Amino acid sequence: MINLTIDRGNTTAKLVLWEGTEPISTSTIFNADNATLLRAIGELSFDRAALCSVAGSIDGLDDLLADRGISLLSLTASTPIPTGNLYATPDTLGVDRIAAAIGAHTLYPGHELLVADIGTCVTYDRIDANGNFIGGNIAPGIGMRLRAMHTFTKALPQVASVGDTPIRGISTDTAMRSGAFFGVVAEVTYYNSLLGADGMTLLTGGWSERVAAALNFDAKLCPLLVNRGLNRILQYNETKPL
Repeated sequence: MINLTIDRGNTTAKLVLWEGTEPISTSTIFNADNATLLRAIGELSFDRAALCSVAGSIDGLDDLLADRGISLLSLTASTPIPTGNLYATPDTLGVDRIAAAIGAHTLYPGHELLVADIGTCVTYDRIDANGNFIGGNIAPGIGMRLRAMHTFTKALPQVASVGDTPIRGISTDTAMRSGAFFGVVAEVTYYNSLLGADGMTLLTGGWSERVAAALNFDAKLCPLLVNRGLNRILQYNETKPL
């Protein structure tokens, strides 16, 4: 049984094929429209599929899979999941956040976990040792912070998010970029400090490697965390009609 998981974010879409709990193929597509995603999915061979999207549905995907006799699990607040969700408003919880939480617990069961998903926005989510999602925070991502500084001031320029980031800026560009970047580093460090002795911090998202390199503690890089959670949810629902 080969599972396909589709994590469609605001900037990238990750397609991962799984055999059991092991990823056997991964592709990342940047700024993909529906047609591009459908072509990429149509070239893959798999038995079941799960979709997690914070950027809208993939028009035509249901028909594409139905023609091949494949069921699609589209993750929503009502999808049965293998862990608890203690969020007060589960209908408003981003599906990527709950999928990442389940992926984290799948990798490190029995640990209190912090999941920092560092992308367009940054989410900081907590999972208890039993795998329950107990809440978290949302903050602007690095690129969003830079755009906001330019948009909401008269004098600050638009600065590229990738570039030199000295610990202290030596120009307006580096001051803004380093402020945005090390602001996220400081946030991750603070939320990590709230974990218990057995706690672990997991990083995912497009900025995770660069942020991890700037931290003064060990954090786990987990680039497929959302997809791993989707695969676990798909396995959990395999005996249930989709």
